[in-house]
Amino acid sequence: MSLLGRPAVASIVAKAMQRLVMLADRRSGGRGSAAASHARLPEFPRATGELTIPTSVAKARVVVYRPAAEDPAPPVHVNFHGGGFILPLTESDDAFCRAVAALAGVVVVNVDYVVAPQYPFPAPPRQAYEVVRWIAAHGAEHGWDGARLTVGGQSAGGGLAAAVARQALEEGGPAIALQVLHYAPLDLATAAKDKRAAIAKPMLRPWMGEVFDSAYVPDARERTDRLVSPAHPEETADLKGIAPALVVTAAHDRLRAEAVRYAERLRQVGSLVEHHDMAGVDHGYDLDDEEKAREVYPFVAHHVRQATAAL
Repeated sequence: MSLLGRPAVASIVAKAMQRLVMLADRRSGGRGSAAASHARLPEFPRATGELTIPTSVAKARVVVYRPAAEDPAPPVHVNFHGGGFILPLTESDDAFCRAVAALAGVVVVNVDYVVAPQYPFPAPPRQAYEVVRWIAAHGAEHGWDGARLTVGGQSAGGGLAAAVARQALEEGGPAIALQVLHYAPLDLATAAKDKRAAIAKPMLRPWMGEVFDSAYVPDARERTDRLVSPAHPEETADLKGIAPALVVTAAHDRLRAEAVRYAERLRQVGSLVEHHDMAGVDHGYDLDDEEKAREVYPFVAHHVRQATAAL
């Protein structure tokens, strides 16, 4: 472990990274990353609103994307953004949310969840679960069908979606029709430097993993927790009955192997809908490759539509 793996140092670096993101946004008039995200994939319209959802951790702001279809009570897909569990990059998933809302005919709720080091584990997965539980219980008040519910996320958000599905299994609901795990980190107990990628210089570098993992889960003993590392070999609990899963990996990603392991665990209990490997791409590929985004977003939307239509 390098100096960056020490929780106190990782916390300082994580906060510095947060300040850099905020500074870049401020220099662009507060609309830098948001404006760029909103401009992507213009064929998908943007009709949004905001809500604040109460949880035991902290209030959660969510951005609600509505489909153009006139379904009086559309299903709901709850999305969790990426950012290594430390960066509040809610707007980075704007194009994804617009695409899924339009193509799947669902309301997409994009969650601005708490991040580390201000809120380390177990706060983010607990808040994420409580947000989903609230949506299931109160969706009808906002014109959504909370009984037709899917969850998902990119990168760290995929890890949170997996944790939400696990808590729903253990705590008796809500019923989740599909969990979408898109290039998700699913084994933080294994150091990033020990994870191999298919290319010489993958996007995720070992130092990033040290900062992300140590800021998010400062106590290394907790990194084998089932809500952090469901793909770790020591995690062998019975997953029978967990929400069906679509696992999407990037062929060049340092995190691919752990997602493949988790997909196999899900397959063994009959909960793997599909494992889809995106060829020739690395972690976060869809955020700067319009062609690949136009390939994978409709694919995810198709699975969300199928899962909710079956209910």
